[in-house]
Amino acid sequence: MVTGAADLTLLHTSPVHVPVFDALRDRDHPGAVLRHVVVPELLERARERGPESVAPDLRGLLGEAGGPVLVTCSTLGAVAEALAPAVGAPVLRVDRPMAAEAVRTGPRIAVLATVASTAGPTAELLAEEAAGREVSVAVHLVDGAWELFEAGDTDGYLAAVAGAADAVAGADVIVLAQASMAGAAGLVRTPVPVLSSPRPGLAAALRLGEWPAG
Repeated sequence: MVTGAADLTLLHTSPVHVPVFDALRDRDHPGAVLRHVVVPELLERARERGPESVAPDLRGLLGEAGGPVLVTCSTLGAVAEALAPAVGAPVLRVDRPMAAEAVRTGPRIAVLATVASTAGPTAELLAEEAAGREVSVAVHLVDGAWELFEAGDTDGYLAAVAGAADAVAGADVIVLAQASMAGAAGLVRTPVPVLSSPRPGLAAALRLGEWPAG
């Protein structure tokens, strides 16, 4: 039963995320109301000019939400969270709960990313969540995977990510830096824990809106 008083807005940079989060809502949080806003051009511009270049647009979008917002793009997450005081509403980057779990799991963290613009923000987030604990972060860019994603070859994209995860050595935990990579977690053969962001991110964001966690 839903007890919250506010809808949750999800800010995406790809439409492929919409059914993923709707399915998670239906499975874990029935009755919660999700409002999806999809703005692919923000990621395109952030990759070309840096995440700060989209801050004015983000501020406008966050302000229009009128309540809590979950930002599902890892490249934009830090900039969006920093704007929360200005817009007067809670803003959560989807990968923050995953990062917190990663630093609890072990000190040797392997990060897989398919776009280079995600690597820096993810490593910075892990350092922030470590809160002074000693962690080592190794970032691996999955070459050619993003081109598969952009071409609509989701199966090929996830297979490439899973293959990269299976090739990781010397890690206590593997982090899939982007929400689009989550499906690869079910394809891996490695015994190393593989973490993805959509499920814990959605649960945490719904708690911001005073929805039950499921």
